[in-house]
Amino acid sequence: MTDVTPWLELGTAAAGAGGIGYAKVRAPRVYWSLVGLPVTWGRFTWTYGSTMEVCGLTVQPSRLRAFMTRTVAHREVRPVPPKVRRVRGTSTGLVVTLRLPAGLEPADVAASSQRLRHAFGVQSVTVSETKPGYVELRMTGYDVLRRVRMPRTAKPRDLVVPVALREDGSVYERDYRKAPMSLTLGATLSGKSMYQRNLIKGLAQLPVGLVGIDCKRGVEQSRYASRLSALATDPQSAGLLLDALVREMEERFDLLALHGASDLWDLPEDVRPVPLVVLIDEIAELFLVTSKKDEPARDHTVMQLVRLGQMARAIGIYLEVCGQRFGSDLGRGATALRAQLTGRVVHRVNDKQTAEMGLGDIAPDAVSAVTAIRADRPGVAVAGDTSGGWSRIRTPEITPDEAAAVCREHADLTPELAFLDPFRPVIRSAPAKAPALVIPEPVTE
Repeated sequence: MTDVTPWLELGTAAAGAGGIGYAKVRAPRVYWSLVGLPVTWGRFTWTYGSTMEVCGLTVQPSRLRAFMTRTVAHREVRPVPPKVRRVRGTSTGLVVTLRLPAGLEPADVAASSQRLRHAFGVQSVTVSETKPGYVELRMTGYDVLRRVRMPRTAKPRDLVVPVALREDGSVYERDYRKAPMSLTLGATLSGKSMYQRNLIKGLAQLPVGLVGIDCKRGVEQSRYASRLSALATDPQSAGLLLDALVREMEERFDLLALHGASDLWDLPEDVRPVPLVVLIDEIAELFLVTSKKDEPARDHTVMQLVRLGQMARAIGIYLEVCGQRFGSDLGRGATALRAQLTGRVVHRVNDKQTAEMGLGDIAPDAVSAVTAIRADRPGVAVAGDTSGGWSRIRTPEITPDEAAAVCREHADLTPELAFLDPFRPVIRSAPAKAPALVIPEPVTE
């Protein structure tokens, strides 16, 4: 028996190493919790002071502290790093709260995020200010965006739809109360349609009206007809639909004035109109014309869009604009409309100018992050807002049939709106399977 014991110990060690290697590839959360988190926590604890010093995130101590260090402790006076107030481990990384000394600001720490990432051996470091004088370092231990798995607690609620996962492991939510109008850009096969499917899947579960504008003859949005209150499939019908929405906007403003309310949510619940989300699949199709005789109709359609972007938030009409490019080269009114779209999500693009169109005016630092998105990572995007903050996100994979199934399941939530009846899409049922011409018989010997 004693001769077998070394072999059992060796086999146990090999099985353990193999299990850890398997977990690192197939179950990164498990690997991080068992191995990555303790190792990273220890590396952070032992190397924090020296790392902050070489990264230039230290300041000279106060005169009192320097005097006490020399006379009482008899030690050399060294620069002081930010004070660690709290360290907390999560299932995806490490969260550290720092108290900044006088002379440092959050921008200094954010500028060194890449150096801190390599020094602590983590996937990414995100810096955010929690309150004056305090910053939070969110370290991600592994590539969260490699295989996106949304938390089970991420459910649509009110007008908040979880659509993607951030690189720090938190959920990216599309909040229509905070960012009522949004622009999504991306090249072909960049994952832009995947983002829209996740958005429609979440919106279909909420008591809102969905209005689709898909000038590619409805090839993208017609499958969601069971949940759409209206669908326009060409520029002409899109112009008429936008006219109807502008008239509805004016009527809702009259309703606000009648009740002395400032926006839709101040109205009594019994008279409050249903919120509407307008989903525009390819914005360029509303701008491009083939002849000069179509330009007046185009200009009128764009003007109606700009009016909705400027004023429709107060009465619960929200724009969700998607496209491959969106700038002044599309024509008159493009930049005026873009200025109203506060939320920005940019996927992989074909040129730097498109990234600058989407994020250059609100988060210039994010432009380089967009151009670094790899072609083999569809669904990866950079989300920015008007505060200048931005983050990498990736939407979970979902097929068109799955999104259409959710729309059919919640078709009873589709509101009946009289002004949209002329644009209600035709719901086509799936064709029944033809009966077999030959009836199979069991084979007997």
